[in-house]
Amino acid sequence: MPDAVRVIAVASGKGGVGKTNVSVNLAAALALAGQRVMLMDADLGLANVDVLLGLEPSFDLQHVIAGEKNLDDIIIEGPLGIHVVPASSGIERMAELTSVEHGSLISAFSELKQPIDVLLVDTAAGIADGVVSFAKACQEVVVVVCDEPTSLTDAYALIKVLSMRHGIKQFQILANMVRDESQGMNLYEKLLNTTDRFLEVGLKYLGTVPFDEQLRRAVQSQKAVVDAYPRSPASKALVKISEKISRWPMPDQANGYLQFFVERLLAASASATNAPPAEAESP
Repeated sequence: MPDAVRVIAVASGKGGVGKTNVSVNLAAALALAGQRVMLMDADLGLANVDVLLGLEPSFDLQHVIAGEKNLDDIIIEGPLGIHVVPASSGIERMAELTSVEHGSLISAFSELKQPIDVLLVDTAAGIADGVVSFAKACQEVVVVVCDEPTSLTDAYALIKVLSMRHGIKQFQILANMVRDESQGMNLYEKLLNTTDRFLEVGLKYLGTVPFDEQLRRAVQSQKAVVDAYPRSPASKALVKISEKISRWPMPDQANGYLQFFVERLLAASASATNAPPAEAESP
């Protein structure tokens, strides 16, 4: 049996907390460490992973939904060998997919041919159906917060919905655009105190990415900060977080509502090679 894929959803309760920038840079940091990384833009109506990486895809997930392309047809290779699954921006229809359509899109991953080690899923902000569908399909959910009251309030709302209505009980908290590690830990503890009082969930502190002028410059140049400014404070923090992610235990089986990634993002040929021969039927 080939190795399972580590699948991580990156989510946030509200927009503007730097979630997509975190997704892009974690993908880059993991790729620099030798991981085969795929980054899926699951903010289907307001996609911008391609913009942050300076890519110009010819096709995207709207063409998969329409039945015009397969997933393999739309995947493009970005910097550092990252495989990017691009989505659409400004297409209202894509932001209003039904649960069945989200399920169909998720099932389309069964046809992927690229062998990968890590799949990062950059979800939309908030608690829309698409966020729930993709979060439920992943093994880990990283919730990005920043030092704003609405960020913590909305992060709590996201965790509440995913835990109470959909059975997700473990979350990784990443503090972004803060002064230093102590401020990031303070945000985590505030959120932890609230969830401990009202929810039956487990929160873990994943790390802090400090506010960094060089990160802003990297965004302007459409590059990952870990690539453009590897010695910057933000880069060092992101590399540290990626190393922590690499130490997470790998899943040994699929579980949950749509854990398609573990089973279906395995090398199909290897599975076929390892499968036992079919037994002849008794007459």
